[in-house]
Amino acid sequence: MKRIKEWFTANRSLAIALGMTLLFMVVAGWQILAKEQYSLALIPLGLALLWMLLQRFDTMLLCMALFTPFSINLDVTHELTLSVPTEPLMILFTALFFFRVLVAKNYDRRILKHPVTVLLLLSLAWMLITSLFSQIPLASLKHTVARVWFVTPFFFACAQFFKDKRRIRQFWGAYGIGLAAVIIITTIKTIGNYSDLQTMHRVMQPFYNDHTAYGCIIALMMPLTLYFTLGRGSSGWRRVLPATLFVLLGVGVVFSYCRAAWLSLAGALGMYILVRAGLKMRWILALIGIAVVGFFVYQSDLLYRLSKNKQDSSYTLAEQIQSISNISTDASNLERLNRWASAIRMWDEHKWNGCGPGTYQFLYASYQRSYQLSTISTNAGNRGNAHSEYIGPLTEQGIPGAILVIALVLTTFATGVRIYRTSHNPQVAKLALALALSLLTYYIHGIFNNFLDTDKLSVPFWAFTAAIVALDIYGDDNDSLVAGVTDKTSISAEGVSA
Repeated sequence: MKRIKEWFTANRSLAIALGMTLLFMVVAGWQILAKEQYSLALIPLGLALLWMLLQRFDTMLLCMALFTPFSINLDVTHELTLSVPTEPLMILFTALFFFRVLVAKNYDRRILKHPVTVLLLLSLAWMLITSLFSQIPLASLKHTVARVWFVTPFFFACAQFFKDKRRIRQFWGAYGIGLAAVIIITTIKTIGNYSDLQTMHRVMQPFYNDHTAYGCIIALMMPLTLYFTLGRGSSGWRRVLPATLFVLLGVGVVFSYCRAAWLSLAGALGMYILVRAGLKMRWILALIGIAVVGFFVYQSDLLYRLSKNKQDSSYTLAEQIQSISNISTDASNLERLNRWASAIRMWDEHKWNGCGPGTYQFLYASYQRSYQLSTISTNAGNRGNAHSEYIGPLTEQGIPGAILVIALVLTTFATGVRIYRTSHNPQVAKLALALALSLLTYYIHGIFNNFLDTDKLSVPFWAFTAAIVALDIYGDDNDSLVAGVTDKTSISAEGVSA
């Protein structure tokens, strides 16, 4: 008894903590078993996340990446929907990040001066300006603020977090593990509904709204995963995770039946061949420009030929591929054309400042035409936006907004290719190309869909963009990148954490 008393005297704080923990476990257990309520049991997780937000921004970034594939949309208020748990964490992270950067005043200015960052800041500034002249100002301001809390953790914080390139692999691994679990669950559900295409398009719910977003994120992850699988820095057990994930991604993209995802991967493969062949960026851009001009010159003949295709979407792979060019009976393709036509009509009325960020879905109904409606058309605006990352900004932010988006895309990709061709470190060069090709899958997919207003795609998209910027700035840093020496300083030493 005396020894117990002496122990309590010497370890009073520990004894109090153990007592409080035991009391909490008893109360939480009673709540779960007797009341079937689980809210109290979430308090330790909440406290742990709060501690990481205050003390370990680097760990918090990885946790948000891990949680993102599992996040679910919940209505917080009648007018506000958040993706839980990631968006509340992003909001807290953004507030703390700005506070600590303003206090420490030692954020790396090279990141702020990088062309990609400059274009991103200009894009955010233009979004704010157009929000002030929006048709629905409150909706536009909400959309702009949401873009800020997507970009701040996963671009501005990650650009410095990725000073050590091994953190790029950590981030990819965290997101990949979460995505792998979702793919396994979705594939199991797919096998049970293989003969029903419409059900297969929804089996990834509640994690992803439909098969297009699901296929898009899988395509985005594949080039970088292939790099980590085949890279010389991966050997033995370090190949197991990326190889396993790559197989799962392959299964997932096939059963996603997302035609845009297949096209984006084909486009990335074609671009890889061009880059490896040594074709300069100006010639690559010239080829793209010729293709765009050729489409408008011969659009009548092309549209006439496409209208002859009657193959609808199918769970047969060959027929699904054939349905890509069906613009006469395929409901998905017809609805996309309807959304684009409505967007162009809206833009024609607001050429320079647009109708306002995030307002398309609330305004487009009156711009639809009866002869362009499909079987899935709606006036409610509850089935996505303009279905394009390029036409959407054109409509909502006018010509300057579209130019900034295209300039950001081209500059980011060109930066990745330049690093690949000029870096003295082969590992940095190949990693930069893999990141550029991963982003290219989304740039191509963005022609047909837009998902950057969701956390599912924004998290990896902005993180991969930040990784290219980090490689460009720190790629020749022998201490953190080339020699592979562990960076002993945490992210706090870079002014973004205490």
